[in-house]
Amino acid sequence: MEGTLRLKWTLLSRFGMGLIVAGLMLFLPAGSLHYWQAWVYLGVLFVPLVFVVRYFLKSDPGFLERRMRIQEKEDPQKRIVAASAIIFLAGFLIPGLDYRFGWSEVPVPLVLAANAVVFLGDYFVFLVFQENRYASRVVEVEAGQRVISTGPYALVRHPMYLGETVMFLATPIALGSWWALPVFLLLPVFLVFRIRNEEKVLVRELPGYAEYCRKTRYRLIPHIW
Repeated sequence: MEGTLRLKWTLLSRFGMGLIVAGLMLFLPAGSLHYWQAWVYLGVLFVPLVFVVRYFLKSDPGFLERRMRIQEKEDPQKRIVAASAIIFLAGFLIPGLDYRFGWSEVPVPLVLAANAVVFLGDYFVFLVFQENRYASRVVEVEAGQRVISTGPYALVRHPMYLGETVMFLATPIALGSWWALPVFLLLPVFLVFRIRNEEKVLVRELPGYAEYCRKTRYRLIPHIW
């Protein structure tokens, strides 16, 4: 009971901090709370997150504990995460500046469609989590972990990253900014480097992963890579 309560408080604090930081990154550069695209985007991201957290609190609290680990063990991953964080920060600051100075004119239907794509990418990641409860935030192999080859993992070897890529590429349009798009296009590049290093770890430490790689050819995008 005490452990569950501690987990809930940790989740609540991280949720609140994440919402505050995201809001500051969007609204401070915009210089206005009338940046409606940001409100819609935050709603698309954070409202479903409440239901996802509640679902796993009931069905698998251990999964949420794994997802809260953020300290990478592999040195290449530490460098990749640090570099991608800089790109991520820039990508979220530009749309607010874009709104303030009126650099872009993204039609409202396109903004709403992009938000729908963000939601679908997020939902796909949720399906990945349902299929693979070992989907940690960091690159690691736990005792007793097994290879997952069903569901989204029958499509590509890293479906979580596929869902995140869809979200990344739709995000600048959802925020009404053409100028942020080139920055977000860099994030999938970092995912490629992350995947290459991650697979070395998995082949080395996860029994059966090499065989899974032979059966499931594509890493991130079906029929491409």
